[in-house]
Amino acid sequence: MADFMIYQVAVSKPSKLYEHCINSMAEYCKKWGIDHIVQREPILRIKPDIFAMNRSTESYEKYGGYLPIYEKENAFNYLDKYQKIAVVDADIWVRPNSPNIFTKFDAEFGAVCEREMPIANWYAKKIVNYSAMQYHPLASRIDFKPNNLGYEFFNMGMMLLGKSIKKYLRGQDPYSFLMRAEFKDFVDGKGNWKWSTDQTLLNYWIKNERMNVQHIDWRWNGLYTANTKIKECHFVHFFLKDKLPDRGENVKELMKEVQ
Repeated sequence: MADFMIYQVAVSKPSKLYEHCINSMAEYCKKWGIDHIVQREPILRIKPDIFAMNRSTESYEKYGGYLPIYEKENAFNYLDKYQKIAVVDADIWVRPNSPNIFTKFDAEFGAVCEREMPIANWYAKKIVNYSAMQYHPLASRIDFKPNNLGYEFFNMGMMLLGKSIKKYLRGQDPYSFLMRAEFKDFVDGKGNWKWSTDQTLLNYWIKNERMNVQHIDWRWNGLYTANTKIKECHFVHFFLKDKLPDRGENVKELMKEVQ
């Protein structure tokens, strides 16, 4: 059995930014002897219930009626083959001298908590508002530990899975897992979850199951334009396209800004 694998999904229209970031990850994996899998075609094709959903049609119709935001969960299929898996968004660039992300991870689940990042004031305010909208409706069931910095939630653009997390799937494959009745409101985009990705669903899942969760150092998911110490980050996450040169397609200019 291999030890480590990094899983990425790029099923949308090819972009210069995504390919540049994926290539940086390929080099990183080669350096550290990590298996690298890139999913290029949709597999799960998770669809909202058209009779109950609250999502805008643009979030799924242009993809043939399915929600590509849930394709990352295909990584669960590999939990039998690897001790540790990192699921990394295709818009994350790896700084060439980055250390091996797996060496200090020793939990069932790991990710970077947004309110623990060194962030600009404008984004700090956004976290407070966003997290209240996403997690306050769940507060009667789960403690998301709200404070003056917002609710405790993890950015799922980079998440680490330990092999033992498989027990929380309870024998289900990724499709059956996402189609659980308890997740239906997230998939359908009910209320404030209209624009939610798999991030809200996964944060709910790990809290509800009371998993052994590791708060990963903020350097492993540096939110570009929001993180005030971006040049110290190992992984740079270009998460807001409207704040990028040519929406990320001017890769040369973008690299000047982060290097």
